[in-house]
Amino acid sequence: MANDRTTDKDRGARAGSSRARATKAGSRPAGRRSGAGGRRTRPAAQAVTRQPRPWGLIAAALAVAVFAVAVIGYAVVTVNRANADKVTTAEQITGLQTYDYPNGQGHVATPVDYSESPPVGGDHDGEWADCTGTVYSVDIRNENAVHSLEHGGVWITYDPERVAQDDIATLSELVDGTSGLMLSPRPGLGAPISLQSWNNQLTVDSATDPRLRQAVDFLTFNPDSTPEPGATCENPTFISTPLVAGDASRAGG
Repeated sequence: MANDRTTDKDRGARAGSSRARATKAGSRPAGRRSGAGGRRTRPAAQAVTRQPRPWGLIAAALAVAVFAVAVIGYAVVTVNRANADKVTTAEQITGLQTYDYPNGQGHVATPVDYSESPPVGGDHDGEWADCTGTVYSVDIRNENAVHSLEHGGVWITYDPERVAQDDIATLSELVDGTSGLMLSPRPGLGAPISLQSWNNQLTVDSATDPRLRQAVDFLTFNPDSTPEPGATCENPTFISTPLVAGDASRAGG
């Protein structure tokens, strides 16, 4: 057996040295070097979460914007198209015939022999035909219709033998419910369709003739050509019991 030459004194010295090194190492903070030149550890990086884009809301907003542009564009086109056919003077209505019946024509209870057929002015009955967008199925009496013209109404007549049912429906749609207008059949009319206002007359062959709309828009209640602007067109009695050609007057002279 080999002799251990290490003395107890040597073993104690080595053990003390080992404890001193262990103590010195344990006194340093974890993750940091001692002294002024020591480096600090970085804080843990924070994770950044991106919010998803609201594609649904973006698509909805774009759809609303496109719809708004389409609606505005359609409205502009419609207005421009409507204004393109409007007139500002009677002379702009091609084929419109004008006459010269002065204001203040008398009320009569007897038949009147008119120069024009249908008439456009002159003496007339004291009772006016209702012209509140009224569509008559009978040939109304001239004298009552002329009184309506004096109030600013426009009277459209048609020959039922020369106008197709589709055109009659178109005329009815133009007149029905529009204040200042009235429509009635007139057998033996000199044209398929004839429009009358005070001192004005227009004849056309078709209900789709754009001049009809021009005349209606320009002449109805026109203050420059209406003898009695502001007078009413209402007469419920005439709607319920219209007078026709050959009937006697219901009004006094």
